[in-house]
Amino acid sequence: MTPALTFLFALACGAIAANLYYAQPLIALIGPDVGLSPHVASLIVTLTQIGYGFGLVLLVPLGDVIENKRLIISSVCVTTVALVLITLAPNSALFLVAALFIGVASSAIQMLVPMAASMTDESTRGRTVGNVMSGLMVGILFARPLAGFLADIAGWRGVFVFSAVLMTALVVLLGKYLPRRHPGGDHSYGELLASLWAILRDTPQLRRRGLYQVALFADFSLFWTAVPLELAGSPFHLSQSGIALFALAGAAGALAAPIAGRLADRGMVPIGTGVVIVGTLLAFALAGIGAAWSSILLLALAAILLDLFVQSNTVFGQRVLYMLAPEIRSRLNGLYIAMFFIGGAAGSALASPVYESFGWKGIVIAGMAFPAIAFPYYLTEFLPKRRKSV
Repeated sequence: MTPALTFLFALACGAIAANLYYAQPLIALIGPDVGLSPHVASLIVTLTQIGYGFGLVLLVPLGDVIENKRLIISSVCVTTVALVLITLAPNSALFLVAALFIGVASSAIQMLVPMAASMTDESTRGRTVGNVMSGLMVGILFARPLAGFLADIAGWRGVFVFSAVLMTALVVLLGKYLPRRHPGGDHSYGELLASLWAILRDTPQLRRRGLYQVALFADFSLFWTAVPLELAGSPFHLSQSGIALFALAGAAGALAAPIAGRLADRGMVPIGTGVVIVGTLLAFALAGIGAAWSSILLLALAAILLDLFVQSNTVFGQRVLYMLAPEIRSRLNGLYIAMFFIGGAAGSALASPVYESFGWKGIVIAGMAFPAIAFPYYLTEFLPKRRKSV
């Protein structure tokens, strides 16, 4: 893994991940244009996320048996076609089908990350994974503000035209520079899917790291779904452009990934995990203080810290899992991401009803509850019997 190749992996992960989030700030524009009522407009985002979940379970395991370069490029090609269909969609049916396929094919992200880990020696694996994951985080965090700015210039369809062009360029780059990797597995597709439950059942590290990340990623989704509502109302009254600029502050969280990777390589995953769980709780407490004091700076600092801690824990978990059996690395990664994807869905689902019923204080309390529940479980990691098996 040369620096240039690491950059290509990071760029690809970020560009693909952004497709999952472009529509989030554009629902109010897309819904009426394709004939979706406000009551069901959230399907625009929900179907993409559901598709991503399907891809993690149905496509990512193929990385253990199919030549990785061909699999990844094929997935990006499907994404490109789906983006073109979205730009041309005259009605909600075509739009929603295309959105579902964007989600499914975007699971190529989680083929790239274990591939990068497989190409790196054990002593620097955490650093490499961290660098690649920083690209992924940049894509997630920049997608929403970028979509807002582009929509102001070229309309919501222009956002997806931009992404289709970007995916086309990415296919060319991956075709030229991505190395081939033959995983060597000889399982049938049915055997791959059947093995997922056995891997989850027999890998305590996967369950533990997945549960940590479920709690923290729930907080990530809870915060970023609710904070635009808080910023748009009193006392901040930010415009869509102002909210987009606030979202850019969270991009600093991408800096955590390389640092977390280096810490993981030095054997600091156990203590680092405790720090990020407690830190996530404190970040939400700071967000509560920021809103109470009408301080946009404290809210932005809370957002940066939250993203730093959540991203760090993602890398810690992947470093642990990638040290396990290489022959099931893609399936381990797919299960891990699918687990905390459930946490993210829960956080997003809670955001609107909690904010509507209890305001920002309710969001803060809910946000502090997730890591507060995870921390006692984390402490069991240090019990003598647990340390041998987890």
